[in-house]
Amino acid sequence: MARTVGSSGPKTAQSIREAGLRLIYRHGYEAMSLRQLGTEVGIQSGSLYNHIASKQALLVEIVLDHMQTLIARLDAALDGVEGPAARLKAFCRLHLTYHMTRRAEVVIANMELRSLEPDNRAAAVALRDAYETRLTDILREGAACGQFHIEDARVTTFAIIAMLTGICMWYRPDGPRSQEELIAIHTELAMRSVTGG
Repeated sequence: MARTVGSSGPKTAQSIREAGLRLIYRHGYEAMSLRQLGTEVGIQSGSLYNHIASKQALLVEIVLDHMQTLIARLDAALDGVEGPAARLKAFCRLHLTYHMTRRAEVVIANMELRSLEPDNRAAAVALRDAYETRLTDILREGAACGQFHIEDARVTTFAIIAMLTGICMWYRPDGPRSQEELIAIHTELAMRSVTGG
């Protein structure tokens, strides 16, 4: 059982967030109790309120931080990359790398949207839409200049994201393929889906 080292407020808050991430990923949001969370961190459950406003607030922090981090990393990955083909490849690399290394956050953000209260869910969905729109814009740019052959950029966006995101459910660091090999395979599949080649 993990115990908080020291009594520093920021350190305890970080421990609570990390423990909450593990417990929600392992058991689901509804099944996780604040008693469990307090035990995991090594403090009384009532003391959690010195660091988090509520169980819902903890989930919101995890989900929104995940989406904000993903968007920021994508924007950095696309910065200075010219041309729709190169930008699609950069999108695939970033998306796959993130989803292979941040499985817990990805699973929680996808599976626990249902557990967010309406306003919080709307905020999370808005961030998800902003992320998806970046890919849609790449696809539309490629279609406009004749590099991509697609019928519907939004549908293609959903299809590519579904394919790439699926990797977090089966990827294992000790598997037969390296991250680089899997990135190359998936990127080729994505490129073929939009170029027809």
